[in-house]
Amino acid sequence: MNSNGVVEWAVVGSDIGPLLLAATGTGLVSVVFHARPEVREKAVGQLRTRLGAEPVENPGSARLAEPIRQLAAYFAGTSRKFSLALDWSLTSGFNRQVLRELATGVPYGTVVGYGDLAGRVGQPGAAQAVGAAMGSNPLPVVVPCHRVVESDGGLGGFGGGLETKRKLLALEGVLPEPLF
Repeated sequence: MNSNGVVEWAVVGSDIGPLLLAATGTGLVSVVFHARPEVREKAVGQLRTRLGAEPVENPGSARLAEPIRQLAAYFAGTSRKFSLALDWSLTSGFNRQVLRELATGVPYGTVVGYGDLAGRVGQPGAAQAVGAAMGSNPLPVVVPCHRVVESDGGLGGFGGGLETKRKLLALEGVLPEPLF
């Protein structure tokens, strides 16, 4: 059990559907897309198993107030940067290295190729491993895996679905807004 004991979570609405946010005493630990009841149940179960603590639903949580505020500002287009305390305990090793580089080195409105990102962490041949790291990202949107694309211009994969990736890139002005 981590020293932060309790994991608090809440579901908030967003332009890309309901998001489940979870935080420990260290910081925001998880963002889950499409947080319908069955997704929610699975996510809370995974948090319980991986963090060794019983997640508590608490929409009024002081820990979640700032993540909720910053995400709302991001979707409203009034903020381009997250400055949140993050708890990286759901990721480790190469994945954590890549995600930390992504969090600090790929700003709003820009994209990076899988191979380029691999090169930035000193593993230029590891584009596929970067893809796997993106797939395992416990903090999507805040750690912007939607900004990682294929070198040929393809969107690449996305845990939240390509429609969600498109919407996030359109929000950031990287892609044109879909017409329908």
